[in-house]
Amino acid sequence: MQAPDDFNPPAGIAETLEPGLRRILAPNPSPMTYRGTNTYLIGTADVAVIDPGPASEAHLQAVLAALGPGQRISHILVSHSHLDHSPLARPLAEATGAPVYAFGDSTAGRSAVMTSLAEAGLAGGGEGIDIGFAPDISLRDGETITGPDWQLEVIHTPGHLGNHIAFAWRDACFTADHVMGWASSLVSPPDGDLTDFMASCQRLAARDWRVFYPGHGAPVTAPAARLAWLIEHRTGREAAILAELTAGPATVTELTARIYTETPPSLLVAAERNVFAHLVDLAGKSLVATDGPLSFGARFRTLR
Repeated sequence: MQAPDDFNPPAGIAETLEPGLRRILAPNPSPMTYRGTNTYLIGTADVAVIDPGPASEAHLQAVLAALGPGQRISHILVSHSHLDHSPLARPLAEATGAPVYAFGDSTAGRSAVMTSLAEAGLAGGGEGIDIGFAPDISLRDGETITGPDWQLEVIHTPGHLGNHIAFAWRDACFTADHVMGWASSLVSPPDGDLTDFMASCQRLAARDWRVFYPGHGAPVTAPAARLAWLIEHRTGREAAILAELTAGPATVTELTARIYTETPPSLLVAAERNVFAHLVDLAGKSLVATDGPLSFGARFRTLR
């Protein structure tokens, strides 16, 4: 969690962030969503909507009310299928006739190890999965989506969720829940994969960005520094877990209690999922092991 900021716009009001770009905050604040989900509108004639948001009639009406004379919604783009980002896509499509674009359904992009954990019965945590989500049009990494006065490049950024994508808009990037300024992204197996998350961070870091527009919170105006912090933060968590395991085998819950000593109780469940994500990643790098199958309830030991 980062230091508190002054990001607190009114929900339901379309605010211009720069020419051709507006943001509408959804009315769904929570410990996991901060002030709410950011819905972005790009374009001045044919408008692309990025992340229509949660199932909210008020937010649906706010998005429709943001359209001016001569404007129509031509594309509905979903960064990933968590319940705070994708459920409004279908009602918005029905209201406007615009197709829904996304990387795929809620299992698309899931790694082999996460597939195995899911098949063993592990369920996700955090914002919740939009299980029935399916786009009208599936997008590919590197694909370009265009309107009369805008162009977006699809960047597959799995980690927070296997079907998570970012959208590059010139030197700006809509990073959804992969990179945010108010908090680090939740990575909760089997839907979140830390190995993929770190690779996605490195991929974004290889490009020169002016600004990130996240799924929650204010624009990130120092993208390179924020990515460097995220990578360092995760590397530090890894080091802390390995240090704790040098004292002997431990469970996810035990490690979380030792490492997240200042975390509010309401966020400890999410912290446990993050610790488990690190342990799965460390197991993949042959730095930790379990005596039985890899699972949330296993006791982990270091191999260093």
